[in-house]
Amino acid sequence: MKKKILPIPDGFTAEDIKIESSICTGEKTIGFYSAADKKLHFAELVRTNADIEEFCRKYGLGGFR
Repeated sequence: MKKKILPIPDGFTAEDIKIESSICTGEKTIGFYSAADKKLHFAELVRTNADIEEFCRKYGLGGFR
């Protein structure tokens, strides 16, 4: 079964994807970064590189730079 590709959220582009790491726990999240409010939106937990690949695949992107 092929997974549905989601559109990139309004107001964001592929260049807005960013990975942030917690300075306390080292936990990483990936999402669309908004410079206006300095936050990640549509953020998801990253445990492995496969999680990054899945995030990009979900939005129909070739990969993370």
